[in-house]
Amino acid sequence: MPLISYAIIGVAAILVLSQMIKILKEYERGVVFFLGRFQTVKGPGLIILIPGLQKMTRVDLRVLVLDVPTQDVISRDNVSVKVNAVIYFRVVDPEKAIIRVENFFEATSQLSQTTLRSVLGQHELDDMLAERDKLNDDIQTLLDQRTDNWGIKVANVEIKHVDLDESMIRAIAQQAEAERARRAKVINAEGEKQAAATLAEAAHMLAKEKLALQLRYLQTLKEISSEKTNTIIFPLPLDLMEPLLQLAKSASKRD
Repeated sequence: MPLISYAIIGVAAILVLSQMIKILKEYERGVVFFLGRFQTVKGPGLIILIPGLQKMTRVDLRVLVLDVPTQDVISRDNVSVKVNAVIYFRVVDPEKAIIRVENFFEATSQLSQTTLRSVLGQHELDDMLAERDKLNDDIQTLLDQRTDNWGIKVANVEIKHVDLDESMIRAIAQQAEAERARRAKVINAEGEKQAAATLAEAAHMLAKEKLALQLRYLQTLKEISSEKTNTIIFPLPLDLMEPLLQLAKSASKRD
């Protein structure tokens, strides 16, 4: 009987010690309550509690990863897309995280889903596809403001996928093809405009220099004569053309 009594006492002592002594890791904190009221935040290291009077809740201070489930979002231009994201957050105030919200992880998850739909719904599809960094910053800022009262710091938000249906993918491909065709026409028009300006400038320069015009005339004759053709060319000197042009001008003035 004495041995059984000693065993019972030993087991009871071990149970009491297990309730009294807690060891918190470096990344953990303990929110201690005394008779149901908040007392203090302890840790890390060895923590001694009064059994029956004090209770402790562990809080992990490491960065937590939250995978936001796929959300159906209607953009501002009435396009339905499926979007999912990942949220990185951590607890910065253990007292608020335990006292002000029942389950801070679940609360942050639900808030992330509604915020994702709200922010993306204010933008067009092109913004979702081309300006993800800006959208990530907008969602992160809004989430961080709303979770501050819970002692939560949202460090980063990343939109992972924006899924479209097949009809919308085909429409975007057609739009991209039309945009490429438009750019090609604009570039072609710009090239013709620059070429016309250069030709006009060259014509003005040749008109001012008669010798340059004569050299250009001879160079053109040389290029034509080098080709294999049955056409016979009789060059007409420009000096003979000038009097004829002057006669034509004087005749037109008399008329």
